[in-house]
Amino acid sequence: MVGVNRSARGAMGGLSTLAESPEDKGGQAAHATPRQVRVSPSVMCADLTHLERGIRQLETAGADMLHIDMADGHFVPNLLLGLDVVRQVRQKTSLPMDVHLMVENPDDYIDELADIGVDWVAVHAEVCRHLDRTLTRIREKGMKAGVALNPATPLADIEFVAERLDFVLVMTVNPGFAGQKLVASGIRKIAECRDFLARFPGEVTIMVDGNVSFDHIPDMVAAGGDVLVAGTSSWYNRAAPMKENVRKTDEAIAAGLQRRNDT
Repeated sequence: MVGVNRSARGAMGGLSTLAESPEDKGGQAAHATPRQVRVSPSVMCADLTHLERGIRQLETAGADMLHIDMADGHFVPNLLLGLDVVRQVRQKTSLPMDVHLMVENPDDYIDELADIGVDWVAVHAEVCRHLDRTLTRIREKGMKAGVALNPATPLADIEFVAERLDFVLVMTVNPGFAGQKLVASGIRKIAECRDFLARFPGEVTIMVDGNVSFDHIPDMVAAGGDVLVAGTSSWYNRAAPMKENVRKTDEAIAAGLQRRNDT
């Protein structure tokens, strides 16, 4: 999920709730039917003043993973969740955690994210000077390694690290702010990413982040999206309770899978 326009101080609002809770580490509520396309709700969209309660809500709703955005205020102009929040969240849930590093020096965070127990880490191709080395380090630390691509970044930038990849994070908006419209090339890029990755051995997951709405989900899934980062246009949509939003998301995924299977 792209960042919301909050200061670093505001992003730390949920820490006291997490630290003070006596509850043990939570567990995932099983989804009625295992999803072929996974959903990773963005923690940034939760109420950060009651973050543990928000995590429990996501578990109950059947989240497959948790998506956490970290930013340094340089690569994108926002300060989002920091390492202390990631550490506290890890202590309170057994759900897999994927971290999107929107930072200029991602190598500085890899060891600590591994120590915390993060499962997936995406770094941006636009800032990694030695991308092969960075991805190798992520895997050596026992995490899934991914590359995030901004809308204008060509797929060719990952051609010679394809063998190092566990997933590609296709940004369908420009990172840094929530509530943006889908970029014009977004769906086409997902489809081209799927075809591009098919050239290489092994399976690489395609994660999609940016305006993952009820209207866009069928197109995103049909194009090849495997993991959807759910934010304010789907799971956190204020027009309905989360339970209803989850139902509509699953229906949209099913429609996209039908189209994908028909091609």
